[in-house]
Amino acid sequence: MSQIGLFSTSNQYSSLDDVLTALRGLKDDPLANAGTNIVISRGNPNAKLLIIGEAPGPQENIQGKPFVGPAGQLLDKILQAGNFDPEKDVYITNSVFRMPPGDDGKSFRKPNDQEIEYYRPFVLEIVRLINPLVILLTGNVACQSILRRTGITTLRGKWIQSGGRWVMPIFHPSYLLRNQSREPGSPKSLMWEDVREIRHKYDELLNG
Repeated sequence: MSQIGLFSTSNQYSSLDDVLTALRGLKDDPLANAGTNIVISRGNPNAKLLIIGEAPGPQENIQGKPFVGPAGQLLDKILQAGNFDPEKDVYITNSVFRMPPGDDGKSFRKPNDQEIEYYRPFVLEIVRLINPLVILLTGNVACQSILRRTGITTLRGKWIQSGGRWVMPIFHPSYLLRNQSREPGSPKSLMWEDVREIRHKYDELLNG
């Protein structure tokens, strides 16, 4: 476990609603002309567990909520396996709030550095105003946004403490969908180890 400063912000907004309103009103962000929708969050804003994803995909773009496609359905199952209620115990947001379109205008791609950096202050304000005890970073984009580092296979499962918050990078559920093996040392087995550790830390912090 390491302890570093991650969450310094300008305290620009006085409430979560103010951040959400500002995001919904964006007109000059890097993806404003992409023809995709703003997708911000779902879950309980009073939750003590915050999950930060990457960017919306096609289903998220349609429904206006993060993690509602196949990866989101798997994420909910993972949370339930750790005895977390996805609607009550968790708040879920993105690192980038519009779907970056692919070159064909139909598919989507990973966000680039400029896009991640542009939306980062909004992500940090969401963290500040939610004020969670535990933050999970799903995949490399979330790690780049918060930690300014990538390398999820090295970072996953390690706690980072910052400002009274405990941060753990985990595999993105879409990676697990592409790697179905349940053998020891496989991504799915490592995720199960991480979920048990997250549950332990969450209970320790909540009851301590």
